[in-house]
Amino acid sequence: MSLVASPSWAEEGTSLMEEGAKLFFRGLMEEMEPALKELEGLAEEIEPTLQEFVDGIGPTLKALLDEVEDWSAYEPPVVLPNGDILLKRKPDMPSPDALPAPGDGEIDI
Repeated sequence: MSLVASPSWAEEGTSLMEEGAKLFFRGLMEEMEPALKELEGLAEEIEPTLQEFVDGIGPTLKALLDEVEDWSAYEPPVVLPNGDILLKRKPDMPSPDALPAPGDGEIDI
């Protein structure tokens, strides 16, 4: 008796695995369908509010992104009780406006 599978048995095994996978994913999709429809409804519900937020804050956010060159130089934002948001530079990071330390009084021209 040979332990080598015949080509027809191998093909049948592969097709059975494929069919099992198809059935599994079809069942999974049927189970997920109500949740996906609910998520779709939620997205449609919040879309106008989200669009209004983007329209309102978009230009300001773009200006902020243009201004800040290196986000790693800042600590995480702090939100104050009055709603103000502070972006603090990390203490070990030099200010971009900082002047170089004065030398020995000589100036290279």
